[in-house]
Amino acid sequence: MEYATLKLDVADGVATITLNRPDSMNAMSPVMASELHHAALAIDADQGIRAVVVTGAGNVFCAGGDLGDFAAAGDGARTLIMKMTGDLHLALSRLARNAAPVIAAVNGTAAGAGFSLLMAADLAIAADSAVMTMAYTNAGLSPDGSSTYYMPRKIGDRRTRELMLTNRVLSAAEALDWGVVNEVVPKDQVLGAAQALAAKLANGPTKAFGQVKALLDGSFDHSLETQMELEARAIAELVTSEDGQEGLHAFLQKRKPEFHGR
Repeated sequence: MEYATLKLDVADGVATITLNRPDSMNAMSPVMASELHHAALAIDADQGIRAVVVTGAGNVFCAGGDLGDFAAAGDGARTLIMKMTGDLHLALSRLARNAAPVIAAVNGTAAGAGFSLLMAADLAIAADSAVMTMAYTNAGLSPDGSSTYYMPRKIGDRRTRELMLTNRVLSAAEALDWGVVNEVVPKDQVLGAAQALAAKLANGPTKAFGQVKALLDGSFDHSLETQMELEARAIAELVTSEDGQEGLHAFLQKRKPEFHGR
């Protein structure tokens, strides 16, 4: 499919989604949300994809929602927002439920929906020049894009409230210190670092990665006993999988395992 607002490239088990509205600072529009949903479905349908990278074209990761579209919608703004958030949230859900790890390559400013997209990723690498801010309440709006789910889980409630209520701008160094990103690198190395990490993960035990994602995403919702039962069921299922057997025998034979994502 030809996309108008993003690019989807697949190579060697890695899917790269590039938000591609550089003249609009890669702002999240209704069309982009719809295309992101389509791309997420395409990734979910391709079992050969074992890692995903999300980045932005140009010098910005994503500057947030396209407020011009919202204003132009007039009385139809509520319906437009419901459709747009529906597509965006379905896209994020598909990526979250897919076993492939998702890496955000934050090449520049991540604001509003861009910050939400960053927080939804499993791992994040940021340019040393990047900044992050929630920005929603500056426009009299509340957050979307799963940020109220992921942010308190990943960085804590107090810091989440500060970001969402005060719209504090985080530098890349502060984002690293707060646990918003995993690594900070020079701007010209961001995509390369993310692609290298994705390539490593794409050669790993994809089903096990999927279980890690599912267990962690559900851990705040379960009792200790329920979570341990889910852990037991997951590892018991994996031990008989192709990659589980390969991992066990490679360890015992003191060799590097060769995983195939099965």
